[in-house]
Amino acid sequence: MKLPVAIIGGGPVGFAAAAQLLERGESFVLFEAGSEVGASVLEWGHVRMFSPWEYNMDASAVRLLSTHKWEAPHGSDIPTGRELIEKYLQPLAVLPEIAPFIHVNSQVIAVGKKDLDKMKSKGREQAPFVVRYKQDGQIRQIEARAVIDASGTWKQPNPLGAGGAFAVGEAEAADRITYGIPDVYGKQRGRYAGKRVLVVGSGHSAINTLLDLNRLKEEVPTTQIMWLLRKKDIREAYGGGEADHLQARGALGTAIQSLVESGRVNVHTPAYIQEVSTKNDTLVVTGMWNGAPMRLDGIDEIITNTGSRPDTQFLREVRFQLDAAIECVPALAELIDPNIHSCGTVRPHGEGELRQPEKDFYIVGMKSYGRAPTFLLATGYEQVRSVVAALTGDWEAAKRVELSLPETGVCSAGGPLADSAAGTSCCTPAPIKTSRCCG
Repeated sequence: MKLPVAIIGGGPVGFAAAAQLLERGESFVLFEAGSEVGASVLEWGHVRMFSPWEYNMDASAVRLLSTHKWEAPHGSDIPTGRELIEKYLQPLAVLPEIAPFIHVNSQVIAVGKKDLDKMKSKGREQAPFVVRYKQDGQIRQIEARAVIDASGTWKQPNPLGAGGAFAVGEAEAADRITYGIPDVYGKQRGRYAGKRVLVVGSGHSAINTLLDLNRLKEEVPTTQIMWLLRKKDIREAYGGGEADHLQARGALGTAIQSLVESGRVNVHTPAYIQEVSTKNDTLVVTGMWNGAPMRLDGIDEIITNTGSRPDTQFLREVRFQLDAAIECVPALAELIDPNIHSCGTVRPHGEGELRQPEKDFYIVGMKSYGRAPTFLLATGYEQVRSVVAALTGDWEAAKRVELSLPETGVCSAGGPLADSAAGTSCCTPAPIKTSRCCG
């Protein structure tokens, strides 16, 4: 019997891979570590995305859904993360063509080749993959002819510590630190209302958090907002504004700029955290701010939006490569390295760039970007379209580019703020046809 393709990760990109395989008549099995599909997205489900529905869904998945009684969302509406799951991913997951092959509560703990450790080469390409996973407390395994790792990076947030490691005392203060984008204006309002809150990070997640905290402050004026980021100039966090072809993304930068200039947020940049301690039932953060010692007292809560990193522990017996600095797929490093580009726009790419030393093993989606800060959902759809075409022998389709990307308004070479007004392009963007998957 022909073995299935194993997909690791039950988010939008993982399900796009499933739909693409199904459309080509290929069998698959999909593993989701969470208790339901899209579990990671639901953790930021209250956050509104950047682009409208028409750009947030994979074409193969839409074609499949259209054969059933599915009410398509209005194309011009912009969904929240929860709406993306409830109106798109969940209806896809219950289709009879897909549902039998989904395993939730199934954490993949090891991937390798049958009866061959990483060092063995003879017969390696002919040997099937073995995927071992933990489901409901039981260890199980299946064989697969190929593996697509779309497990993302959301569950591996970066720490507060300035050097990429946990700050002294960070682990001990874990009950006061939230990693991600908490629903500060909704479900978790009571935790933050009237408190002194420190937000750490400079990306879109941090901005979403700050804007929601400001909404809370308007209703509970005793709420205090502090923003700590490592950028040399606060303007680097504002993005393209009105020049961004994704209007909702540009609006975030415009909104946070207005908020900072109004004085409603106490900004510390560039700042680097070295230690977190407790004093009088509040937190004390120490480190360096603009080259001088820093001490921030009386902090009630810390929200950390410092990015995330890939988990590769379960891939120890697979022959794969990652860029030494970014931990992304090596061929993508020069395209997405924030040390080189200020871009949120990356040229389309597919199987050729994603190919690994282990035949028929691919890392796709946000995980393919490693620690790079900006990933576009439509980029992941294009990745798996190309990969699935290659796995089914359609090399012409695998090499073809079927995606256009948006101009961010700040795509410039030479580092942050370099010629940002002129917008010297380093990514050759084309008209919009994309979306970001988280925030």
